[in-house]
Amino acid sequence: MLGRLRNARQAMLVSATLCSATMFTATKPPKRLSELEHLVMDVLWPRAESTAEDVREALATRHPMKDSTSRTILKRLEEKGYVKRHVEGRTNVYRVSEPPRHVAVRTVQQIVDRLLGGSVEQLIVGMVDRDLLDERELRRLAEKLARRKNRTRRRQDGD
Repeated sequence: MLGRLRNARQAMLVSATLCSATMFTATKPPKRLSELEHLVMDVLWPRAESTAEDVREALATRHPMKDSTSRTILKRLEEKGYVKRHVEGRTNVYRVSEPPRHVAVRTVQQIVDRLLGGSVEQLIVGMVDRDLLDERELRRLAEKLARRKNRTRRRQDGD
């Protein structure tokens, strides 16, 4: 009897652990890019597809590496969700999963959430305070937002 209870308890713990791990990883954003991974993404973004050899050759002058290193970095990028892979013959061919703008937005969102309690306003005020945004740029952003808002309204009115 005690053996069955112990096994049942272990089964519940394993089940709860698996459920928690699955739930946690399902909503967890991709891990950040290391400096070398970012260099590789800079090579991949402008190209439709690349191989490990393409990446190694493109970075040969800035960051020489062995072919095995470029394959390892590409594998990590695939595991993190930044690239997708398919096989042509015996060669792995990689393409980016999303454009750099989407990666940048997600990274900024993580920073805003972690450091500013989710307040984009605090981020923008801080950028103005540090002279990263000037009055002209703020006006341009406000005009863009107004145009987008009007487009959204027109679409909703047309529905």
